[in-house]
Amino acid sequence: MRDTVRAAKLRGVTIGAHPSYPDVPGFGRRELGLSPKAIELHVEYQIRALRDVCGLERARLSYVKPHGALYNRAAREPETARAVVAAIRKVEPTLTLLGLAGSEMGRAAERAGIAFASEAFVDRAYKPDGTLVPRGEEGAVIHDVKSAVQRAVMLVKGQTITADDGSELHISAQSLCVHGDNPDAASILRVLNARLKESRVTIAPFAA
Repeated sequence: MRDTVRAAKLRGVTIGAHPSYPDVPGFGRRELGLSPKAIELHVEYQIRALRDVCGLERARLSYVKPHGALYNRAAREPETARAVVAAIRKVEPTLTLLGLAGSEMGRAAERAGIAFASEAFVDRAYKPDGTLVPRGEEGAVIHDVKSAVQRAVMLVKGQTITADDGSELHISAQSLCVHGDNPDAASILRVLNARLKESRVTIAPFAA
């Protein structure tokens, strides 16, 4: 964690906590079914841990984004979203919550007075309702660089993208996500960065 914070600070990258279920073997991508209270405790612990590391490195923690199965659950379940927001309020209520556009996380943050930034996924397929296609389904993760970048540019320009059933989907987002464990992530980001600059799009942090 200290190495990552140091690297981010050196490069001027905004730092965020990425709390998940306590699921190291499953990389946080298995649904554990924890109670909202247990979720609140685990999220609070993880945010505090990174905030403390940031303090040691004289860096600033700016936002929180749930990870994996917890993210998906908080996007659809109000009580889970409230648990995540409650944890943020306990640690530092000025932190921004980053979450799925149009999800329960945004509604919970608004009710609690927590800043919310909506995101869209460059390398993941969508269902017609705006949720992500589960990773176990074919085509859930997009590896083709050209396709991923084109989707991202369309998202930035406020245009529609195609859902997995062929319908058109409009997503309003302030942030774009490319998964670091996607083997094509670096290629997608390099090409996307160039395309956005060509389109005169300003790339800036969504949280201070």
